[in-house]
Amino acid sequence: MGKGMKAGKKPKTRNGGGAKDMQKQLKQLQAMQAEMEQKQAELEKKELTTTAGGGAVEVTINGKKQITNLTIDKDVVDPDDVEMLQDLVMAAVNEAIRQIEDLEENEMNSITGNLGAMGGFGGLGF
Repeated sequence: MGKGMKAGKKPKTRNGGGAKDMQKQLKQLQAMQAEMEQKQAELEKKELTTTAGGGAVEVTINGKKQITNLTIDKDVVDPDDVEMLQDLVMAAVNEAIRQIEDLEENEMNSITGNLGAMGGFGGLGF
């Protein structure tokens, strides 16, 4: 028994507990899910552009992580050094993917309040 509890006495639940709290939490989760879906749809429409090699290679990527544009400066196209061009393209693409993922993570964390890092649903009682 907890301190100050008498035998046969039930512990008090906070805020009345029960179904009302569960319904409130469910509504909060549904609202959060709807907001996340809306934000995801907005993110899919965004585009980011990155460069590599001082602008010699430029990559544009959308929120679906699809490359929508790739520009290569003709001065970096050297048949004797294809590996350098490959490296520049990979660097630009990888940076574009990293930036779109960072943007997505930041947007979702602004909605969820970084729930994953807290190991639960924060103030929702889970």
